[in-house]
Amino acid sequence: MDQPEVDVPQVREDDARPVVTLRPFGLEDADDFMAWASDDRVMRFLKRPLCATREQAVEQIRDTVLGHPWFRAICVAGRPVGQVSVWPYADGGGHRANLGYALAHDRWGRGIAAAAIDMLTVVASARARRTRRMQVVASVFDELPGLERLEAVTDVENARSQRVLEKAGFRREGVLRRYILRRGGETADAIIYSFLASDRP
Repeated sequence: MDQPEVDVPQVREDDARPVVTLRPFGLEDADDFMAWASDDRVMRFLKRPLCATREQAVEQIRDTVLGHPWFRAICVAGRPVGQVSVWPYADGGGHRANLGYALAHDRWGRGIAAAAIDMLTVVASARARRTRRMQVVASVFDELPGLERLEAVTDVENARSQRVLEKAGFRREGVLRRYILRRGGETADAIIYSFLASDRP
């Protein structure tokens, strides 16, 4: 199922940082998708298996991404360099959802993931619109009716992901003991973060 076209926001904090955009994935993005989906440095904290071949990347996009309620490519210069998704909890009545994201290893440390997450939660200010630093776009809270709480759970050892969430305005709520089952079968503590619709400026 193809995802609907959405308005594309753009953010440029300064000339050193790249312009970041979000858009739906297509099967033609399989080669770019492989850049992070086949890299254990990126995928080690995610539950999905690594994509060892292009065919597996195509299958994952076709079978998981295209039918997902809210899954976008994080793009720089129009090319996907990562992914961000929001998955409403089945038992939450649509009022809460889980945030997930991944970014190609060679793009780490540039503020790209935090910029992408900002686009989900913050509507551009009037000043930003006037200076053309950000286009007007509906936040994920507007796109998913009834959504009040966006949460992210990170492995306690994933300090990089924790910094991304904190930069994007998420609040650390606490430690969930032995909450995550890692790929090798080991259980681990996790840190839970949240962003509420009422947290938007």
